[in-house]
Parts: sequence; structure tokens; C-alpha cells
Amino acid sequence: MTTTSGDTSLAPGHVTVDPAILYFGTPVALLSTVDAAGRPNLAPMSSVFWLGHTAVLGLGARSQTARNLRETGECVINLPSAGQVAAVDRIARTTARDPVPARKAAAGYTHEPDKFGRAGLTPVPAEVVAPPRAAECPVHLEARLVHTHPLGRDDPAAAGGTLAFEVRVLRVHVHESVRLPGTAHRIDPDRWRPLIMSFQQFYGLGPRVHASRLGEIDEEWYRPGPGTSPAR
Repeated sequence: MTTTSGDTSLAPGHVTVDPAILYFGTPVALLSTVDAAGRPNLAPMSSVFWLGHTAVLGLGARSQTARNLRETGECVINLPSAGQVAAVDRIARTTARDPVPARKAAAGYTHEPDKFGRAGLTPVPAEVVAPPRAAECPVHLEARLVHTHPLGRDDPAAAGGTLAFEVRVLRVHVHESVRLPGTAHRIDPDRWRPLIMSFQQFYGLGPRVHASRLGEIDEEWYRPGPGTSPAR
């Protein structure tokens, strides 16, 4: 059943709004790529989610990062902690594009050829892909492009402007400080404090708010194997 705008009889206190963005809170990632000549780029982004070992990355089609991904098919998804927010913010309005696209220039973006240096982060070699990892980030996910999906094809105003990149995570590196003690492959969610972006503002996670029934399932149950499929 639907209601007309302003009808709150079924949901008292709710109003109909039309936000320009729908960023209700997602982790911040620093996506490292290289161009066809091998020059590295580092871009903050927060349109990312995971299903199993597949990550989906939402990027503007005209960005340098999107261009690099299409040219080379590889990236590293570096996940900063909340404590590294200053490094992320230092490159928040920079671009590797030269000249800076007019729309970005109007919003205050500037050209920066050395994003790692500007952020104060150290590039270190990845193991199975060409883009470097950001050494200071607690989590590095080396990934390779599987598919590219244009978004907004049914909307003439948005068509061609955004791409969803489906990448396969090939190698995972985590700092020992966020690994669950006594385990080989698990992350401790009480130690891992990701940086979150919600409606263009930075936040961190608070303490655990409730016991989770889902959390009672051994994580290995989700690992794909013969006759199984990734969870959900």
C-alpha cells in the first residue's frame, strides 16, 4: 500500500523528502589504481559494499580512478581506520585529472599528481596486482576487475555518468592489531574501527549495541565451497 505525499496516517512523524544524495552511512575506502603507464593514483570513495569476496565500487565514469580501472583492471581497496581521517580529508578535493574537469574545478577540486604524498601515506607493493597498497591503512584488499555495469541507463539525465565496478578480492592483508586473537583468518569487530561517511561527514563506530544471533554462526560457514553459494 502506498500513501500520498503528506499522508502520515500509516507512519506518524514521517515526511516525504527528496535528498540530492542517499549516503546513509558507508565505510570510507582509499582506492589505489595505476594508469596504463604505471603511474599510481589514490582516491577516497565510500560507495562500496561486499558480498562474499566480491566488492562493488561505485565511481563517476569520468574520474581518473574509473579510467584506470577500465585500462588496467586492477585496484587495491585500502580501508582506513577512524584515526586516519586527516589523511583521507587531505585528498578529499583533489584529482589526478589534468586539466581539472570544469564541474570539479567549480567545487574547489585541484590537480594533485602525488596523492600518496599529499595524504601522508606510504605506497608499498601489492602481491598480485600492480597498484600499491597504503601501508598505514589497517586493511588492504587486492582486487581484479570482473565486470563493469553502467548505472542510470533509464534516466537520460544520469545515463553514462556513474559506473559500478564488480571486482574480485584476490588477497587480503590486515594489521595484526585488528585480527581476532587466537584465530588465523578472522577480524575482531571490537578492534576494527572503520571510518564512516554519512551525508558527506566523517564518523566512527560506537560500541556494540546488541548481541547478534547471526554472529553465533561460525564465519567459515560463509566460505564458498563445492555445492555452496556465497551467503545471501
